[in-house]
Amino acid sequence: MPRNMMFCYTCDSDELHRPLTALEKTWLKERTSRKNVEGFFMCKAPDCRNVRAGFNKRPFDPVIRVPLPE
Repeated sequence: MPRNMMFCYTCDSDELHRPLTALEKTWLKERTSRKNVEGFFMCKAPDCRNVRAGFNKRPFDPVIRVPLPE
């Protein structure tokens, strides 16, 4: 299994994930009031964009999805 393959709670399957970009990290900090969001990843499955932490597949309830770039 590729290194960036992780379980996605919303897809209910193993999916490719990628680290958040600088703009996405800023957005997540503002959205969650967290100071450190370095350990978060986004699901790359079409129409998903769910955010998860490295070892926590469901860090937010309800789930948070990264918005599409403008």
